[in-house]
Amino acid sequence: MNKKYIVRLSDEERAICEATVKNEKGKSEKLRRAVILLKADMDGPGWNDEKISEALGCRIRTVENVRREFVLEGFEAALVRKKRTTSPTPKLLDGAAEAKLIALRLGKPPAGYGHWTLRLLADQLVELEIVESISPETVRQTLKKTMTRKRARRRAVHDSAVPGRPGGWDASSWIGPFA
Repeated sequence: MNKKYIVRLSDEERAICEATVKNEKGKSEKLRRAVILLKADMDGPGWNDEKISEALGCRIRTVENVRREFVLEGFEAALVRKKRTTSPTPKLLDGAAEAKLIALRLGKPPAGYGHWTLRLLADQLVELEIVESISPETVRQTLKKTMTRKRARRRAVHDSAVPGRPGGWDASSWIGPFA
């Protein structure tokens, strides 16, 4: 069967693929792509897509995609998967909205409530028209992220007072109750 995308590796590219496979350097995906390129090389074994996919335990479409990337985008693009430029779901809260959420959380809860719940915070964000809609889980993750940063800063200050840590107090200078 005639292939639209034919792989012909240069000696340098073949050496890089062989070194990647031999040294098992990089991610497993990079290793698989290197093997696909080596096996699909028409100046080498020249295996067909079905044989390569069966030998590597991947889909035929994966082999076709690696071939296409090699021909259209070059060796590096075929060997290393490109990263996404945008996240699959856009962020609901930007920096200003996060700041408003934190300020809301630190303020007094509505009348009749003893403390803020995630659902109350989510409803309040919608009511104040900060966001169009938001789930309590998104509120939780945002608060967890910001609280983790605060804890890390607090821990850094606390660790300076722990013996054995750089900048911490020395246990030998401490005079205990049994000295």
